[in-house]
Parts: sequence; structure tokens; C-alpha cells
Amino acid sequence: MHHESGVTRDRNYGEVEWNGRKFFLIDTGGYVPDTNEGFNKYIREQIALAVEESDKVIFLVDCVSGMHPVDTEIMNILRKNSLGKEIILAVNKVDNEKREQDASDFYSLGAGDAFMISALSGRNAADLLDHITRDMETTETEEEEYDKRPKFAIIGKPNAGKSSIINAIIQQERHIVSDIPGTTRDSIDSVIKYHKQEIVLVDTAGITRKSKIKKLESIDFFSTIRAYKSLQRCDVAIIVVDVTNIFDNIKNTPDLELAPVKLDNQDIRILEDAAKYKKGVLVVINKWDLIEKDSKTALLIEKKITQHLSNFSFIKMIFISALTKQRIHRVVEEAMNIYNNRFTRIKTSELNDVLIPEFRKSPPPTARGKEVKINYLTQLENAPPAFIVFCNEPALLGESYKRFIERKFRQNFPYDGVPLTFIYKKKN
Repeated sequence: MHHESGVTRDRNYGEVEWNGRKFFLIDTGGYVPDTNEGFNKYIREQIALAVEESDKVIFLVDCVSGMHPVDTEIMNILRKNSLGKEIILAVNKVDNEKREQDASDFYSLGAGDAFMISALSGRNAADLLDHITRDMETTETEEEEYDKRPKFAIIGKPNAGKSSIINAIIQQERHIVSDIPGTTRDSIDSVIKYHKQEIVLVDTAGITRKSKIKKLESIDFFSTIRAYKSLQRCDVAIIVVDVTNIFDNIKNTPDLELAPVKLDNQDIRILEDAAKYKKGVLVVINKWDLIEKDSKTALLIEKKITQHLSNFSFIKMIFISALTKQRIHRVVEEAMNIYNNRFTRIKTSELNDVLIPEFRKSPPPTARGKEVKINYLTQLENAPPAFIVFCNEPALLGESYKRFIERKFRQNFPYDGVPLTFIYKKKN
């Protein structure tokens, strides 16, 4: 948030939960009609995309600035382009009853009841959220409770080869059970059989009206929103990366050993979201047939990307070509392994028999003059896996030793591709 106008240029987005109902909120840049100066043209394109993608539109106006002719113009544009979607008028900076009276002019916009709110103090924000969510289903839908099949979301930037991978998988399996509607608009999921196991391929629906989008960043951002939605529904996120983009970024460093090999920010953000929601992660490096390589190239790239993503050392990575079908069978195979890893449950006795000797061999460092000792471990839940680590002084357990604990878990138990949660509790 910033007091200077024009700071929000891209569409920021996030998930909101209110009274058991979840929805995505997209924050657009400020709308400036009839000007192509600076970023205004691109801001308008992004707003048009956001309105097209949305189910409801919140038109936010400023009580302190007062009614402006631009507000009327924007309302007319929204009516013309919202395709019958509800337009909710929210008047911001209404911090008291006096300002509420001043805001009455906005009723002339003809948007029905206006919500007099203050984003700063939260005044009347609950009423606005109640209205937004009044016709939404609660988080636990009947479909989520019933459908226990593995769900794999194939996610990637435009032109990464996502559709080619989906088509190659379906053609290889040759056992399409059905097409089912997804929860994102225009999305159709595919159900295939893999060793007699039904698997749902969660489709990140294509971008509509591509011909009207003139800025690449708008396409990328829209794709990220789709990926964000698909993450909510999947068990394993299959993140598709175009290897030619990686090599384009390092073409001025001919020695691959010295090249700064890494994923781009959008792929990393999807990876961060997948980890935050405790989904399994498989990174698929696609278009491997287009790269000049030797027997060591894949290992070197994997090593460098893993170093770059040191906070996500759990990820699995494979190199394929959807075009030539090279290693295409491994996409579902590895995703299924990761799915099974998420459901792995380790007996308490086995956890302690294996790990406690490791922690005694390399105990936590003394902190504040106190000896820190790990006493006991147990698994709290699976899918996603979570563990409780009991020790005498959990507050004194350093971050470096917590990373050591996770390394020992991963060295001894099958959690490749799966983020783990550790809860530290006191027990003498």
C-alpha cells in the first residue's frame, strides 16, 4: 500500500477467507480513462482482464476526494463490459458519520446501495464481506468431500508446453475415463487411468480473447492467477518450465559451470505458493530436445537450480520433451510417487528408533547456557505430512538445527517432492 497514486500497476491477487467461504481478490491499478501515457494503457488492459475473469466487481471510490466525473465514466465502462456481473460500490475513507453524509453524492452513480467503509480502520468492512460472500458455498464442498482421486495440476507459463504435455500423457495412457468441469471458468479436467488408478489432470484453463491482449506481462499475470486457483484443487503441482528460456538467460556465459542457471520469478512464485499450501511439487523441464547437451548437462542444470532454490530442496525435477515423447511417461509416474509420499505415515516407534540416535550423535548447540535436547517425535497427520518434535527448550532451537532435522527426515524417509511441517513443543 502506498499513498502515491499509480503505484499498483499490476494486478495483485490473494485468497480471502470470510466465515468459512474463500474467494480470490484481484487488486488492479488505478483506472485512468482515455490516456496512453506511461503505464496507463497497460493498467487498462489488466483491469479489462480482471473484470473478464471475475464473478463480481468492486468499484472503489474515494470519499475524501469526492465525486468526480471520472467516477461516472468508469461506472459506465463497467456496466458496458461487466457482462451482467454484479458491480459493488464501496466508498473508502469513510471514517465517521460526517464523512458518511459527505459520501451520499456517490449514490448518483446508480449502483444501488453503497458500502461506506474505511480500509484503514476496518469500519463496515464486515458488511462488505458479508455481501460479497452471501451466495458462495462454504469451503468444504460436496465434491471435495467425495472425490478422493489423485489430482495433478499441470501449470506453466504460456508456451512452456503445458498443453503438449497433457496431450502426450492422454495419448500415451489411451484410457480417458471422462472430462469433468473444473471449478475455474472454461476449465475442463481430464480423468485418465494409470495402473488401474483413476487420476484427475487439473486443467489450468486457457486465456480467453488472447487476440485482444497486447502486453506479454498481462498474459503472464493472468496465467499465474489460473495457476493459483488450480493449486487449491490439486495434490501435486506439476510446474512446466521451458528450458530454452533458461538457456536464453545464460547465452552470454558459454561455460555452463559458471552460468547463473535459475528459474524465473513467475515459476518461483508458483513454487512458493505450492509449498505454502503444502502441495507436492514436480518441476518438469520441457523442450529438452532443443538443447545442445552432453551426458552431464541435465545433472549440472538440476544441481544449479537446486542451489538457486535452496529453500525448496525437497522438489523433484525431470527433463522431458513433450514433442518427441522423451521421458513423457515419467511425468505421471513421478507425480504419483510424490502423491504417495504425501500420504506416507511413519510409525512413532520407527521415527524415534531412526532419528533420536542421529540427534544424540549431533545434538543441538547449547543456547543461553542451557542444553537443548530432543526427546521424542511423532507424526501428527499426513497429506500433507506434519510432525511434532518434543524437546526441553523448543524456543532455543535454532533455525540451522531445524534445517538439520528436516534433512535427517528426508534422508531416512520417502518424502521427495513433498513439503513437511514441523511443530516444536516443550517436553522434559
